Amino acid sequence: MFAPDLITLAETVVARAQARRWMLATAESCTGGLVAALITSVAGSSAVLEQGAVTYSNAAKTRMLDVPVALIEAYGAVSQPVAEAMAAGARARAGVDLAVSITGIAGPGGGSTEKPVGLVHFGLATADGVRHLERRFGEEDRQAIRLAATEQALQLLLEGLA
Repeated sequence: MFAPDLITLAETVVARAQARRWMLATAESCTGGLVAALITSVAGSSAVLEQGAVTYSNAAKTRMLDVPVALIEAYGAVSQPVAEAMAAGARARAGVDLAVSITGIAGPGGGSTEKPVGLVHFGLATADGVRHLERRFGEEDRQAIRLAATEQALQLLLEGLA
């Protein structure tokens, strides 16, 4: 179902989380649950993945992750503040050690000059706070952007587990 390199990356995330005895959560928008799906494709992942939330709509971000409506209205769903709030909300709601969030524009439509197709914001929440990463994957096709964002989210989890 997934490319071997993505499965290997997910296996490494699971192994590191097991070694640290950390629990993980995901909060995904444009990736639609691909990060959680890759993690759960690894045997033994139930020992490290508490939950994954697909919060595609703004209402879901607010309802499931406690992202303030005012934050979404001020910055838009695809923004640094919302990605950070998603990660923090996922970590707090799930009661885990580490949470990653992804919100972006996978296209082919929906982009603008300020927020083009391929723009993705990530959040990584730990006990020490929330880290943000912005990536612009270019105007590739929708699936390529989603897979690139999924890979980046797994890489962020690895960094958080280092």
